Amino acid sequence: MRSVTAVVCVYTERRWDRILMALQSLREQTLAPQEVLVVVDHNPALGARLAAALPEVRVVENRHRQGLSGGRNTALELATGELVAFLDDDAQAAHDWLETLVGAMSTDDVLGAGSRVEPEWQTRRPRWWPAEFDWVVGCTYRGMPGTSCVVRNPSGGAMVLRRDLRERAGLFREDLGRVGDRPVGCEETEYCLRATRLTGGVFRYEPASTIWHLVPPARCTWSYFLNRCYSEGLSKAIVARSVRGAAPLATERHYVTRVLPAGVLAGLNDAVGLDLPGLLRASNIVLGVAAASAGFLTGRARRATLDA
Repeated sequence: MRSVTAVVCVYTERRWDRILMALQSLREQTLAPQEVLVVVDHNPALGARLAAALPEVRVVENRHRQGLSGGRNTALELATGELVAFLDDDAQAAHDWLETLVGAMSTDDVLGAGSRVEPEWQTRRPRWWPAEFDWVVGCTYRGMPGTSCVVRNPSGGAMVLRRDLRERAGLFREDLGRVGDRPVGCEETEYCLRATRLTGGVFRYEPASTIWHLVPPARCTWSYFLNRCYSEGLSKAIVARSVRGAAPLATERHYVTRVLPAGVLAGLNDAVGLDLPGLLRASNIVLGVAAASAGFLTGRARRATLDA
């Protein structure tokens, strides 16, 4: 079995208890990582507190631009394991998460693998929230495959990458990805597309491997929902503009043309069956698409202005 460096990128002491829970879940893995690396995002006080509380963990500062992408790049540069496993700081991994993910990388053409991400709602799941939009809170959404398969990119907060990708494909783009609480992303989308083009390899999705991702009340509002959809559209515009080769947004086209219409019909059928929030779920699918489309068009317009 290949050696693994497990990584948790952190940025705020507000998540202290969750960080400890994430690290505890790594200690309980059926496949023990060779090392556990905590990358602190430009927060010396948090770094000092972690180093004092967890002497068995390797705590390092983000050596790159502030943000999640910079933290991941630091991990790729400092990791000693053949594989680098990333776990979000507000998530917990199932005991066999790492073993199952590593098992999905049994052939040399597999560059990385990602697991299923289940939402851990801190309060009750909003009845108006469509399961097709669980990606808004960083989780596996309805419409994703139910069996192991090749995918464009895994979920960034629950994935394993080959360490040598840093030489073969470079590092994550640091103008993409979350910085603090800003709800943006797509850094793993761009990275995996680039890595696939440069190496000819593939990425896999392994739903038998699972983590649970915290969803706090602040992320259960309509304003967060729409803002996250808009930000996703902005980020996808950058990806579409920068990635060469095969159509970079083929996954989104399938999602919009196949998954979401089925979700709207399901919501309407639920409403007919006296589950009245089903009408809200159907409506919010339409609103989410509109917000993401607005973000995408805004991103394209901004890029066109810069290129003019």
